[in-house]
Amino acid sequence: MQNEFQLQQNSSPSDGKEEDMAGVWVVFSIVPCVIFLYINCVMLYTLRSKPVFRETSRYLLLYNLLLAETLQMALAQMMSLLNVGMVFMTRLMCLLVLIPTIITTITSPFSLAVMSLERYMAVCFPLRYASIVTVPTTYGAIAVVWAISYANMLIRVIMLTALDSRPFGQFMGIPCGKNPIFQLKIFSDGFVCAEFLSVGLIIILSYVGVMEAAKAASTDKLSVNKASKTVLLHMIQLGLSLSSSLVSTILTGLHGKVDVITFRHLRFSLFVCLIILPRCLSCLIYGLRDQIIRPILIRHLRLGINCEIFKFYTQYMN
Repeated sequence: MQNEFQLQQNSSPSDGKEEDMAGVWVVFSIVPCVIFLYINCVMLYTLRSKPVFRETSRYLLLYNLLLAETLQMALAQMMSLLNVGMVFMTRLMCLLVLIPTIITTITSPFSLAVMSLERYMAVCFPLRYASIVTVPTTYGAIAVVWAISYANMLIRVIMLTALDSRPFGQFMGIPCGKNPIFQLKIFSDGFVCAEFLSVGLIIILSYVGVMEAAKAASTDKLSVNKASKTVLLHMIQLGLSLSSSLVSTILTGLHGKVDVITFRHLRFSLFVCLIILPRCLSCLIYGLRDQIIRPILIRHLRLGINCEIFKFYTQYMN
């Protein structure tokens, strides 16, 4: 989602009707983002509201994934609004905005890999699970995931300062984006390929291990089936994460081949479908499937909605 708005600058100026349509698409992207941000924040609060959530590895890993995806969603929406409004900034300001965006984007796939390994350990090594997968080891795994993300970002910044002689105080002539700042695209593409291949391999091997455990007569069939579905959902989420990273590539390929209006419609459609919607799947998949989380999450959502209705009613009556 970083350079599609840059492409728009080379297009011809739009008339009033096109500007109105652009406004409609902006609203169309903001509304679901606000709704999903609210749901994700309620889910994050739910996962910290009970000791069972704070002391169980599975829920700690879910909280970490949900936190990264919520930050991604908020940052993506902010970048979208800045680019649509053609807000220019210095290279340093753009870099400071991109750092948390890239870090959280890298964190999500590796979090899915750790969650798949946790399910694999729970099913295939049930007797040793409690001694291996503890709260300290879970926090350690989360720390490693974030350390990988920070290390990647640090390498990018070092390469940027070493290979790019432009001053950081220089104003950019185009909207802020990853491609205008980090011009060494081969490193970024290489890391993304390595990331998704390694995470995909971990998830596939975890799924195979869980399915092999399903063939054992001594295994709890219900738990195995649930774990296999969870790992399969991790694979689907990984595919959605990969598709969201290809948005800029797709739009670059379409630029010049379709008219301006169609390009803008495709841009916002891809933003909503491949960047915003996948970021809310964790809450829907795990929040509604989990028998412990679901009633608490629904109660918190209802409480928040009822409070807003009551606040609106009292303001209206006064």
